[in-house]
Amino acid sequence: MEFGYTIAGFIVGFIVGMTGVGGGSLMTPILVLFFAIKPAVAVGTDLLYAAITKSGGILVHNKKGTIEWHIVRLLSLGSIPSALLAVFVLKYLEQAGINYDKLITSSLSVALILTSVVLLFKDQLQRLGQNERFDAIRALHRQLQTPMTIIAGVVLGVLVTLSSVGAGALGAAILFFLYPRLPSIKIIGTDIAHAVPLTAVAGLGHMHIGTIDFTILAMLLAGSLPGIYLGSHCATRLPEQVIRPALASMLFLIGIRLVF
Repeated sequence: MEFGYTIAGFIVGFIVGMTGVGGGSLMTPILVLFFAIKPAVAVGTDLLYAAITKSGGILVHNKKGTIEWHIVRLLSLGSIPSALLAVFVLKYLEQAGINYDKLITSSLSVALILTSVVLLFKDQLQRLGQNERFDAIRALHRQLQTPMTIIAGVVLGVLVTLSSVGAGALGAAILFFLYPRLPSIKIIGTDIAHAVPLTAVAGLGHMHIGTIDFTILAMLLAGSLPGIYLGSHCATRLPEQVIRPALASMLFLIGIRLVF
């Protein structure tokens, strides 16, 4: 069984290396559906897994100057407090003896379905945000950009803490909406720079509750690190037009499966 976790880590790492997304979106459902891990433990373990595997990305993107730190700070103003609040709620439910597995799986299914939609229509959403016919809306958008970014952080903080999904693809989609003129590479760098502290805080919160399995975490990392390396080298061999719809369809089906 332990070797199975390593294989799962390798597969997910390989997909993340090829597409840049899919970590939390795939790892948590795999742990829940295929390994029958308790949803809260799957989420908590995956959060620390994500924080560790993505931390190197901050160093790379910061060195290249592709992180907008003021946006990271705005997102964090909303996401970190909301993540801590979500952890507090989970701890209260745990102490009260209330089974919150349904809350976790419902949050996970919603996050997966939203992520699949974002992946499928990413290009159309980005073009819509840059359409010149929406100048009036864009002017209002610029005025509300700062509070909207903080609110977006609040939503991501709750969703990521409850489901471990959203810090990657959903975070990037929100940034595309709020900052349509920002180059894609800066969207990715900024999203990673925000995802690492958010998943770390949420993961440490789950550790405080006791919903992290460190043995599973070690096995996942043993497989994912070489998987990410190989996937990154294979990323140029398959077109994104093929990879993205396939990944989106898989996430959508997993989300529907979790609903039932």
